[in-house]
Amino acid sequence: MKVTKVSRHIGRTSKTTIISFKVAAVLTCLIFPLLELLYEPKVVLAQSVNDPNLGVESFVEGLSSPTSMTFLDNENILVLEKEGQVRLVSNGELVPEPILQIPVDTDSERGLLGIAVMNGSGTSSGPGQNASQTVFLYYTELGEGGELRNRVYKYSLDGQTLGNPTLLVDLPAIPGPNHNGGKLMIGPDNYLYGVIGDLNHDGKLQNFPGGPDPDDTGIIFRVNPNDGTPAPDNPLSTDPNNPLSKYYAYGVRNSFGLTFDPVTKNVWDTENGPASNDEINLVKPGFNSGWQTIMGPISASGSTEDELVRFPGSHYADPLLTWLDPIAVTDIEFLESSSLGESYSNNVFVGDNNNGNLYYFRMNPDRSAFVLDNLPDLVVDNEDEQSSLIFGEGFGPIADLETGPDGYLYVLSHDDGIIYRIVPSSSALSSSPTAGADEPTSTMSPIEEQGQDDQAEEDSTNDDNENENDNENN
Repeated sequence: MKVTKVSRHIGRTSKTTIISFKVAAVLTCLIFPLLELLYEPKVVLAQSVNDPNLGVESFVEGLSSPTSMTFLDNENILVLEKEGQVRLVSNGELVPEPILQIPVDTDSERGLLGIAVMNGSGTSSGPGQNASQTVFLYYTELGEGGELRNRVYKYSLDGQTLGNPTLLVDLPAIPGPNHNGGKLMIGPDNYLYGVIGDLNHDGKLQNFPGGPDPDDTGIIFRVNPNDGTPAPDNPLSTDPNNPLSKYYAYGVRNSFGLTFDPVTKNVWDTENGPASNDEINLVKPGFNSGWQTIMGPISASGSTEDELVRFPGSHYADPLLTWLDPIAVTDIEFLESSSLGESYSNNVFVGDNNNGNLYYFRMNPDRSAFVLDNLPDLVVDNEDEQSSLIFGEGFGPIADLETGPDGYLYVLSHDDGIIYRIVPSSSALSSSPTAGADEPTSTMSPIEEQGQDDQAEEDSTNDDNENENDNENN
């Protein structure tokens, strides 16, 4: 009976009411999609690059929060996962079980963070695997007495087994829990380089003249890979009993990118700013990056070099590129190959965390800077300038970049858990069934949760104006 009554009532509804219902329905159909466009989180479709001669393929999938990778030889890659697993990729396949499981602390940006490999000849890993290889790992662990430490251990690699761990470099991890850095490399001089962030310290290494003495934070260290002793010609001190003796650079806020130019052998890094001023730096011996007094160009900081803590042998230099709005810059790689085209050979690729972008830079003739004709002030401060630097999109937070033995560029995505490979476009189409698939990729990353951690840092240290990025793993 109730249905019959409603039906009869509707049957007596005026034409005006019916028209109103129709208009409302049409408006609903128009407005709701607009609201979705306004309020839906931005997603980036499948990975792409802006060179039509190149393509992107998914090389290896199934990783969990990977942080770093390195090639052992033509067929094998070691990949680190933040939770403490060392994974082996062999002939393009992920070996099901980790070859090493390390107990690590994973709060915020802590974890298993950095890797480097040295062949028995004393050089970094190359196309052919030597009979013996040494693997260096940087991770956060609970030390004796219950104190957290960031440490570098060296391991011997025997087949698919990592053994004989030996402590090489012992670094602080408190208070943190962010700004642990962690990237490692074997330099062109066969010394071991690594970077650690400031761990939220306010000392002389952070350019506070009245702060605590050097404490191994906010530095790039350079040590003997055999025993961890300071390189004898380090720039700030040659006295092995002086903490400065193992430093190559200082004044670093935090970094997820460390490499060297294969032509000039100069060291380069990326550095993550707080609410502004992510950087790319040319790191000469004794480099003082300026944090916490200077971030970005000194001309925009309101400070002078006289306000910095200047150790004998140190020097300040402006970044070669600054992003005014942080992208949470991550790794940097010189493509030591012409396999993607001669124009890319020995030029620079850089990743970010916040946007999933891959950036490309050509070196100037003397390799002292980038060719940036549209950026005379070397500061990216608008969308057009940002867009002009983007080479690829859709990679998610980029944790590592490496030139493979095949000469192609390998891109490690933290959130996707995938190693992508940039190849000539014909190769991508033929070898990757998933390349170009329209799969949404989140641009949010817990890679080191730096945005949340740095906001907490700002709230607790307003006098330092610490209003952090969304970085991390910055």
